[in-house]
Amino acid sequence: MTPAQTYPARRDDVRLLVIDPVAASFAETRTTALPALLRSGDLLVVNDAATLPASLRGRDAQGREVEARLISLADEARGADPLFWAALLGAGDWHQRTEDRPLPPPLAPGDRLTFGSLAAAIVAHAPLSPRLVALHFDVSGDALWAALYREARPVQYSYLAHELPLWAVQTVYAGRPWAFEMPSAGRPLSWETLLALRGRGVHWAALTHAAGLSTTGDPTIDAALPLPERYEIPAATAIAIAEAHRSGGRVIAVGTTVVRALEGAVAAHGTLRPGSGTTDLRIGPHFRPRVVDGILSGTHAEGESHFALLGAFAKDDLLRDAAAFAEARGFHTHELGDSMLIARGVLRDPDTLHRHTFASSLTPSAIGPQTSLRIGAPH
Repeated sequence: MTPAQTYPARRDDVRLLVIDPVAASFAETRTTALPALLRSGDLLVVNDAATLPASLRGRDAQGREVEARLISLADEARGADPLFWAALLGAGDWHQRTEDRPLPPPLAPGDRLTFGSLAAAIVAHAPLSPRLVALHFDVSGDALWAALYREARPVQYSYLAHELPLWAVQTVYAGRPWAFEMPSAGRPLSWETLLALRGRGVHWAALTHAAGLSTTGDPTIDAALPLPERYEIPAATAIAIAEAHRSGGRVIAVGTTVVRALEGAVAAHGTLRPGSGTTDLRIGPHFRPRVVDGILSGTHAEGESHFALLGAFAKDDLLRDAAAFAEARGFHTHELGDSMLIARGVLRDPDTLHRHTFASSLTPSAIGPQTSLRIGAPH
């Protein structure tokens, strides 16, 4: 599939691939149709982390170019004086593919990096890779956050057509700046859509999860992603989830970060508890969710790491055929692209939603425009 190169004119009107694992079927519509697809008693859980400008371009003490992409907090217990884990890249910028960027200059603990008016010292290398370092900045508290917003830019990749402004990588409900890349599954959710859902009896609740980088260009680091990430689940969200299940509603996670936070909390405690924590949970086809019943996600092509996570919600053959259909229909991937909704019973009403029934022999060449009915707003 082709990556989206820029943000859509309307955040709440992109293509939506709807997959029903019970009916073993899928259909194409638009994200404006979400209120018609969900039912009263369902609960959307969103990640309300705002996206930090996490890319810092600067130089070392010898004047050599280096880029530090912040990936997580290394020690949240330091409070106003935190350490950040960062992935280091050599000369160049986002116009180059991350995997094609040169290595950073050799740097050791104690070496200093300067990013405009902001400076940092390397405190340690991670055992995983010498390119993964802990950075300690020269300023702290409000001065540190002000400097980051002044000197850093959003992390972005070479498939994009232009430099992204910070507002383009935020959800409408973004709160605390915890995310190092955008929790992009929620980007198509506008306040108009959320209010329309509420009007149909579909509730929504929030948690905060520190989404990390999707790639660093270092195969060793990338194979270990996602690294442990912190989360915070409010008591109101835990109560809303329990009530949704009690009333027979479905809990729909908006994005993989929400799945990791909720299922990671249950894995740690045996039950869903409100509060803060860190999760290193990795989810794939053999994982059986205990909290989440479905997922609203970006569109993912077969072979991508996030595609494997979708296997926790639908069978591989159905997902492969749905992905082939999406590719044939020209769906766009990545953070500014189209969306997928996977939930049991979501195509329950054939009079409203004409669906494409799954067949194991389906191939991309067999999929044409006639196999899909557009629902909601036209293209």
